Amino acid sequence: MQITNTHKTSESGKAALLVTLFATSFFTLAQSNSSEQVEMKGSKGTSVTGNVLASFDSPWAMTFLPDGHSLVTEKAGTLWLLDENQQKRFAVSNVPSVTARGQGGLGDVIIHPDFASNNTIYISYIERDEKDDAFSGAVIERATLSVDDSGAKLSDRELIWRQSPKVTGNGHYSHRMAFSPDGYLFITSGERQKFTPAQNMAMNLGKVLRLNDDGSAPEDNPFYGQGSVNEQIWTLGHRNPLGIDFDEKGNLWAHEMGPRHGDELNLIEKARNYGYPTVSQGDHYSGVKIPNHEDIPIFKSPELAWVPAISPAGFIIYKGDKFSDWKGNGFIGGLSSKALVRVAFNKDDKGKWKVEEAERYEWGKRVREVEQDSMGNIYVLEDKEGGRLIKLVSAK
Repeated sequence: MQITNTHKTSESGKAALLVTLFATSFFTLAQSNSSEQVEMKGSKGTSVTGNVLASFDSPWAMTFLPDGHSLVTEKAGTLWLLDENQQKRFAVSNVPSVTARGQGGLGDVIIHPDFASNNTIYISYIERDEKDDAFSGAVIERATLSVDDSGAKLSDRELIWRQSPKVTGNGHYSHRMAFSPDGYLFITSGERQKFTPAQNMAMNLGKVLRLNDDGSAPEDNPFYGQGSVNEQIWTLGHRNPLGIDFDEKGNLWAHEMGPRHGDELNLIEKARNYGYPTVSQGDHYSGVKIPNHEDIPIFKSPELAWVPAISPAGFIIYKGDKFSDWKGNGFIGGLSSKALVRVAFNKDDKGKWKVEEAERYEWGKRVREVEQDSMGNIYVLEDKEGGRLIKLVSAK
């Protein structure tokens, strides 16, 4: 992380600095000594304990920096830098300006694989159309994060991707991001509650996209050379994918909110069509039946589907050792289900995936985000105003 020395050498400056450091240390100590705990009751008898660390106004995403600091986005437009104890340190300046409406505002944040040397982060948010405010779409910027003793800021901001086209409404943006082990940027792009864009190759809505780290399309993408939008596309036929992560073998997994029930967890395979809105394990909210995947098998079926819905948000595949029994398991935040949902990934004797819900942990709150740090700790962010950051500390 870039550190700029802003200390003044005068005695008055030193005194002011000492007062500031003392006040900051006292505030941090008071926060970190919070004894508030959460008991999460497992559906199979397990009890998970979590420590409450901080609270936010409608938090949406979280990512960790190599030095133990972290970043948290709030939908209304604030990007927080947290210290190594996951206490609020600074509100980052020069963050993109957003107007939060419906499901959209400031969204995901991740770091570049080489952040330790380039300080580059990626941030997604919703952009309104300049000519007609009713139209909007998700965009992604990359920027340099700088931190010194007086604050944190973004610089060298560059817009590298847009949802195309902008449409009316304020839902199903998705705009989650993940870097692959080989350094490609994957983006989830929802169909914006318009259904048919998920099958329209002239649009990047309802797709999972694969880009280079500068936003350009890799030449080995399946539709490269077929137009600037087409060549971004990795898979199609998605509704509202709100979680994406790679397992330790390099397989890409993404979950998505189904329509009326039928939430999905999908193995993302190059050039595959996942069928929405032609097929789904759920039905339209109007009650109109949608054929299931097995009814039209040309479409890729989910490895796991939930009926009734869990309303998935946030997703990690656990790669740590602190909770060794959970290594390789998926953790999904549940909104309507008000739970942290744990998923086990296995294969049968023929190599076919067998993905099952292993347990869900409930404490009466909507879960927006799940994240893991380099030491194997698991964190969850609750949804909405006052959403708490909770660090899981034990499971019995």
